[in-house]
Amino acid sequence: MKKTLLLAGVASVLAFNANASEYNWNWMKDWSPYVGADYVYSKGKFGGEARHMKDSNNSGSVNVGVRMYDYLGLEAFYQQSGERKAHTDAGAYKNEFLAYGVDLYGYMPIMCSNFNVLGSLGMANYRVRFKYPTDKSFHRNRIGYRAGIGMQWDFTEHMAVRVMGRYSYLGMAGLDNLQEVTVGLRYTF
Repeated sequence: MKKTLLLAGVASVLAFNANASEYNWNWMKDWSPYVGADYVYSKGKFGGEARHMKDSNNSGSVNVGVRMYDYLGLEAFYQQSGERKAHTDAGAYKNEFLAYGVDLYGYMPIMCSNFNVLGSLGMANYRVRFKYPTDKSFHRNRIGYRAGIGMQWDFTEHMAVRVMGRYSYLGMAGLDNLQEVTVGLRYTF
């Protein structure tokens, strides 16, 4: 019985591969892959023992994505901040974070096809490191939910400038949420 199922599975794979060359791939002709880089200014809402941390961070983000059918896009990103220090009478508080995840974008052309209003929804894994004056440090990981709105200007066929405002809910001990502003470039292939 097992040999019969194995032979049937192999036969169906071979039959599919034989017909694959005849499959119509035209549905992908309206897809535009791109890469991008952003500057990100983040302002966090710290609480508890982390309330003495600096609430703002500067970071960089790189991303790859695909725009589908003029109105929809999917983008994966990686973002990392530098270490931020806050000095108090008790000593220095330090924090930094990195994030990676996926956002779904909606594009709405305005005036002409070169300007688009953007909306995004996504999820990301945030890794935050806190270091306190007592040499106690914490690393926390948390899945966060993101929503954003912005604008993109396609100034050539391949290059675009994007500005976004984003709210990310983390809900972790010490850092409840992030409010971010991003400015960046996209290169479409």
